Amino acid sequence: MESRTRHRLPLLGLLTALCLGSVAPAAGAAPRATDPAASDPARELARTAHPLTDLRPLERIVGDAKVVGVGEATHSSSEFFRTKHRIFEHLVEKKGFTTFSLETSWGGGLLIDAYVQTGKGDPAKIMREALDSPVWNNQEYLDLIRWMRQHNVRHPEHRVHFMGNDVGYAPSSLFDRVERYVAEHHPALLPRFKELYRTSRPNAPTADWMQRYLEKPRPERQSMSADVNRALALLEGQKPEKPAKPGKRDKSAEERAWAVQNARAIAQVGTLYAFDLGEGHVHRAMEYRDRTMAENTVWWQRTTGDRMVLSAHNAHVGYETTDPVHYPKVQGAFMRDLLGKGYVTVGTTFGQGSFNANDTEQPGEPMRKFTVGPPAAGSNEHTLDRVSKRPYYLDLRTATGPARAWLAGTRPTRTIGTAYPWPNSEAPHRLGTLYDALIHFPRVTAAHLR
Repeated sequence: MESRTRHRLPLLGLLTALCLGSVAPAAGAAPRATDPAASDPARELARTAHPLTDLRPLERIVGDAKVVGVGEATHSSSEFFRTKHRIFEHLVEKKGFTTFSLETSWGGGLLIDAYVQTGKGDPAKIMREALDSPVWNNQEYLDLIRWMRQHNVRHPEHRVHFMGNDVGYAPSSLFDRVERYVAEHHPALLPRFKELYRTSRPNAPTADWMQRYLEKPRPERQSMSADVNRALALLEGQKPEKPAKPGKRDKSAEERAWAVQNARAIAQVGTLYAFDLGEGHVHRAMEYRDRTMAENTVWWQRTTGDRMVLSAHNAHVGYETTDPVHYPKVQGAFMRDLLGKGYVTVGTTFGQGSFNANDTEQPGEPMRKFTVGPPAAGSNEHTLDRVSKRPYYLDLRTATGPARAWLAGTRPTRTIGTAYPWPNSEAPHRLGTLYDALIHFPRVTAAHLR
């Protein structure tokens, strides 16, 4: 890359530290002057708010959805992570959910799921090796993963799974999975796969490898992408083995489907890095990334039949982009295209508090804790703070009167990624069309990084 700003902004920045813009305001019904709550939508919102201590009404919000996206207004506040844990645990117990999907690499997710299924290894060590962003390596997610393992020990008939749907990194173990399958089922092709995978297989720690990949000239990245996509096409082109007898489980077809998807995940990483990542062009890579995260999630859901909680930043789980310049279409919109009403999205907001992020104003951009004060008048959070002094959630689809009109308006809203300060860390949001439901925290605290 030609400059430090251009180097950081396109992928390492835009993959995680979201620079969010605005959405155009939507038309909404004007509040009636005779309504006592017309001048104060907080009063109307309070009528339907549910305390976060009671998740039973959430079951009605979820309904029959196959995937529930739960967002986060920062990438590293404890309350967001712990609440996702509580929601997943509740939906596992009450609604039969079985998979937790995180905005991390497909291959890293498989490594964590192996622990969740078998209990082999140290989960803290596995997390350090498997997760492709330091913000995910926190005590809150370690507690979730340990709970998932204990659930499987106690309830082997209702096993839960961990899944990664992102495309920023493919660990060496993912290449191993594909090559083991090829060695067993198509051994004559193994040398060709090893050659096609040679330059793309990681040979350094995750962050170092991603940095080196970005520094490669685009023609080299395009060549690497072509190789991993050739490997995918080669595997897809192999004829399926003899199908199972009617009524019998076709294990061969299942193995093939997973092998192809693993090869596809490797090809997705190569495809992402082959884009022109310079300012003015990066939007194509970001749209590809969001579409691919949605497709990976839906592939898992349709292949396994699992009901899933999808964890990502607000800007990925919502239905509308808040930065059309860099993110023309986001994961939540693709999920709605693929699943329709089978996808439900829950956004989050907060009034004040702390989070961890890379300090963009310091050399080397070290990760540290930031604290922000109460929201400004005129922001979405300013009104939401007045609904209740305790965390609560709302079904935005059932809002009426002045609350519905207020939700249709566009106002500044905090939205913070892994870097701070960042352009548009407060950006206009239209809550009523972004999400189906909303959780508001009057105060949050920084996650416990490990």
